[in-house]
Amino acid sequence: MLLVLMFRMEKISVGGENLWVIGKKNMAKASSFLLVLISLGFFLATYNLVTSVIHNQRRESSRELIEERSQDPVIQMPNELKRSRGSKRPFHVALTATDAPYSKWQCRIMYYWYKKMKNRKGSEMGGFTRVLHSGSADDLMEEIPTFVVDPLPDGMDQGYIVLNRPWAFVQWLEKAKIEEEYILMAEPDHVFVKPLPNLSRGNYPAAFPFFYIKPSEHERIIRKFYPEENGPVTNVDPIGNSPVIIQKSQLEKIAPTWMNVSIKMKKDPETDKAFGWVLEMYAYAIASALHGVQHILFKDFMIQPPWDLKLGKTYIIHYTYGCDYSLKGELTYGKIGEWRFDKRSYLRDPPPRNLSLPPPGVPESVVTLVRMVNEATANIPGWDSR
Repeated sequence: MLLVLMFRMEKISVGGENLWVIGKKNMAKASSFLLVLISLGFFLATYNLVTSVIHNQRRESSRELIEERSQDPVIQMPNELKRSRGSKRPFHVALTATDAPYSKWQCRIMYYWYKKMKNRKGSEMGGFTRVLHSGSADDLMEEIPTFVVDPLPDGMDQGYIVLNRPWAFVQWLEKAKIEEEYILMAEPDHVFVKPLPNLSRGNYPAAFPFFYIKPSEHERIIRKFYPEENGPVTNVDPIGNSPVIIQKSQLEKIAPTWMNVSIKMKKDPETDKAFGWVLEMYAYAIASALHGVQHILFKDFMIQPPWDLKLGKTYIIHYTYGCDYSLKGELTYGKIGEWRFDKRSYLRDPPPRNLSLPPPGVPESVVTLVRMVNEATANIPGWDSR
């Protein structure tokens, strides 16, 4: 088992994929007694070898690979960081948003579940801010704690509104008084499933690894913004800026670089074409690497229905994808289903209260999402009036 983890760690550091190196051998002809002796000897030899290798790697490596916990072996966490859990370390929840109806109803649902989970056992959630980058106040100012910042100058985002996100964080960090030493960068379409602890450790922020962020497969483009003298392209983590729990002092350094890299990438036609709607995510990963910041890749941070079927140990449901099913409970992705929940169906008006639940056979993740949306809309005052 230790040998598997060692190779898994090495593989993740270069490409984000798990590498399994121990297979099953056909030993049916061996006697039971001999099999036990061979297995025991192999285990002891492997244990000693791996213990020695890991010890030397930890002592000599300048880039230790880390993991949040043994039950979630994305990357191995050094023992000294495992022991670093101590006093409560609250983090400030921050999400960037526009004043469009589509953004506003998502923020209201997100804020409802934040309030419900904030003071429960295990939570280290602190304050909350909707960083509104429309440049002016809107009608949610009294309902949701909001800090208004300016959008990018006209035309600079080239229709890619997400480009305002790093610029919004730069302004907020410079101007706002933030009590907490840590920040969770979240998004309006996040729903807290359970109380969220501070998943970061030491100088390692915690982030969710996205399967479609693959720096190693785009090395030639990445090198335009992360030159070879900065180190291997594997220093660029397979992440976006959200969800990420990070020290405020680290984000204050990263945010201006993130903004500048995002704008440069958008202006480069080849990069813009290659990365499309995830360009700003790559920009955050590159900016972090330029500052020598690497993240704990925590796969239980969130799930994304309909692809993730079960809740498992997750903390956040991210409902960025449409959920389309037949009445038999069969996924019809790419085709409008007989039953569906897709946030893009509600661009101008919020979803109505009491959405119909999915038909039998639809995964737990989707059922839970719809139930949580229904609970929020049933309890948010004036839901149908905005």
